[in-house]
Amino acid sequence: MAFEDKQLTCRECGTSFAFTADEQEFYQARGLLNEPTRCPACRSTRRSQRGQGGGGGPRTMHEAVCANCGKPAMVPFEPRLGRPVYCSDCFSSMRGSAAR
Repeated sequence: MAFEDKQLTCRECGTSFAFTADEQEFYQARGLLNEPTRCPACRSTRRSQRGQGGGGGPRTMHEAVCANCGKPAMVPFEPRLGRPVYCSDCFSSMRGSAAR
């Protein structure tokens, strides 16, 4: 299927922006069914306002004890009984050795 560039109107600021053939192909490859409704600038602004977590507000951190070295650690999830939790140093070193 050959795609052609389309002009769309941003629902935030009302400006016209191009939905290029390459972008359309990308959307199709990822199974995205809807065309973008915001221009790239408004999408970027919205993304930065939401932050990295995807939700709103700061993360709740929980105290834990590292299963490897025994140091106290703060993690962004509630530890479950019987599941190991690692401090950031041990987690990084374990992750680095697994990638090799």
